Amino acid sequence: MRVIVAAICLILTCNCLAAHPRGGGGSPPTATEIPDSLFEQAIACIKRFEGWHGKHLPYVGWGHKLLPGETFRPDMSKAQADSLLRADLRKLCRMCSRFGKDALLVATLSYNVGYYRVVGYGKIPKSRLIQKLEAGDRDIYNEYVSFRCYKGKVVPSIERRRKVEYMLLFKK
Repeated sequence: MRVIVAAICLILTCNCLAAHPRGGGGSPPTATEIPDSLFEQAIACIKRFEGWHGKHLPYVGWGHKLLPGETFRPDMSKAQADSLLRADLRKLCRMCSRFGKDALLVATLSYNVGYYRVVGYGKIPKSRLIQKLEAGDRDIYNEYVSFRCYKGKVVPSIERRRKVEYMLLFKK
């Protein structure tokens, strides 16, 4: 009898804890909470600026970098490449979900420059962009556009890309 009463008490306690999550604001948006129209704009922007990679290995489709063990071929169809791009961006959105409404913006940047160059890892420091977002400062235009260099030199086409991405995906 004691075991049954203890089990019932445990079940009721667990249900109360699940029904009343800890305070604070809402949880950051998941990849599925990003509006479809905004996600589609990010996809179109990536396609426009990445272009078709064709036979430029290790990149295939619209900028997917082949990972060890992947067998994607450079002659993949546009539909396959589109599906791969969407899967990659959704994965990055999940990884960046802690940034709330800026998750898609950070994920889009990460698609091009690499996730760990943006958020840091090991000896790679966090970018100023991430430091500001983590501090709650959303005045990030200059930090976002600063990802416009290649081999230490500003590339005008990359700068244009960053400005367009920011204008499309940054929401007040």
